[in-house]
Amino acid sequence: MKIRLLSYNIQHCRDYLRSKKEGREILDFDLIAGAIKSQNADVAVLNEVRGEGSHPDYLDQTKILAENAGFGYYRFGEAIKLPPDLPYGNALLSKHPIAEFEVIKIPDPPVKDENAYYESRCIMRARIKIGEKELTVFGSHFGLARSEQKNAVTAAVELLDGCDTPHVLMGDFNMEPNNEKLLPIYERMADTAEFFGEVKYSFPSDNPTRKIDYIFVSLDLKVLFADIPCIVASDHRMVVADIEL
Repeated sequence: MKIRLLSYNIQHCRDYLRSKKEGREILDFDLIAGAIKSQNADVAVLNEVRGEGSHPDYLDQTKILAENAGFGYYRFGEAIKLPPDLPYGNALLSKHPIAEFEVIKIPDPPVKDENAYYESRCIMRARIKIGEKELTVFGSHFGLARSEQKNAVTAAVELLDGCDTPHVLMGDFNMEPNNEKLLPIYERMADTAEFFGEVKYSFPSDNPTRKIDYIFVSLDLKVLFADIPCIVASDHRMVVADIEL
């Protein structure tokens, strides 16, 4: 069975080009939902997603995008809550039933001594029923500080080593493929970028110079196709991959 995966940092549905041109934040749910829908994915992991809060710009973006892009199942994975009650994190969208869903917090570094923006992060873990088969999906948005990235990889590897079903790991990892901190993941999984056919980058979307967004798959899964579509909506481009489950 062929399954299409999608990983996308949506920058809380900000229209990247218009916001940059007009010098103000413009949210466009239809733009982001349209970009997601265009790829006809079965399972999508989204980063930088807002949940419902007291501020008018904090709506249930997971539900809005799922409904507008044609996904029947969805979950929001809260990483932080900005004051006073503004949820922020990741989202999982699926066209197949989500049998289990859990949010695992990534430990914060005990000492924050780098010149970097720090933010508490999490990893989503979901078990998705696809016909008679199951796929475990891990989704995350790793931090910017080196210590945060190290903790994120350690947390991810622990989850990967404990998984006994075919699995994928998707998200914005804020590291390029040659970053040695990613080695433990590369030792366990395949980066679908190997199937691009040429070098492609995901950030920034209007003139990409770096690949920091990923779809990794367990070694028991066959990759049929992978790409970074030339779509400019968020500040990142999305990654897509077709696998045989």
